Amino acid sequence: MPDQVINEIREALVLARSQFEYLSDLGIETQTTEFHDGSKNHPCIGTYSALQETLDTIRTDLGDCQRCGLAASRTKLVFGVGNPNARLVLVGEAPGREEDLKGEPFVGEAGQLLDRILLAMGMQREDVYLCNVLKCRPPDNRDPNPDEVATCEPFLVRQLAVIRPQVIVGLGRFAVHSLLKTKTPISRLRGEWQRYQGIPLMPTYHPAYLLRNPEAKRDVWEDMKEVLRMLNAEGGG
Repeated sequence: MPDQVINEIREALVLARSQFEYLSDLGIETQTTEFHDGSKNHPCIGTYSALQETLDTIRTDLGDCQRCGLAASRTKLVFGVGNPNARLVLVGEAPGREEDLKGEPFVGEAGQLLDRILLAMGMQREDVYLCNVLKCRPPDNRDPNPDEVATCEPFLVRQLAVIRPQVIVGLGRFAVHSLLKTKTPISRLRGEWQRYQGIPLMPTYHPAYLLRNPEAKRDVWEDMKEVLRMLNAEGGG
């Protein structure tokens, strides 16, 4: 069996084990929820929705997290900010240096660019919800390790389950790969609607990538126009 396939299977197993362990810690048995059309949602989404928890209870559960090695090098844990009832959630990879210092996602130069993108869409960060796959900054902004994702991603699953946005935007290769469980290049995924637990998901480039490749701003704006169309189609746009 090719090494790539083995690694993908290993990552999936580690993530599944971590999610079930968190559910077990809460004293909950996982169950899938069957909808009227016969489809079934993700075990974590269905279970956490049944709990009717809030973002505050998730943050409390996260606490002063020491669940992986990133705790030793972080300055502040970065949970997420914005409207808890947001129709639009934007998910990035992990905190950067500025985010680690302030404890808030997307506050550095890339975050300022994201603010301008949102403003062009007629929104502010108070209107949406911003978060990352990881809550702690990897040293030197390296890519997150599979075990770090497996440990932290269940909290993202719970955040999305509580908010239940109408649209999700995956910002950058790593966030999109984590959400969609794919290795397809972001250049092929961007601009094409995907689904995350039944929610429309638009993959696009991360604002940090746009700082290095300003010519890609046009692509991202086209993606954001599609997001606006989807929000309008979902009602209340």
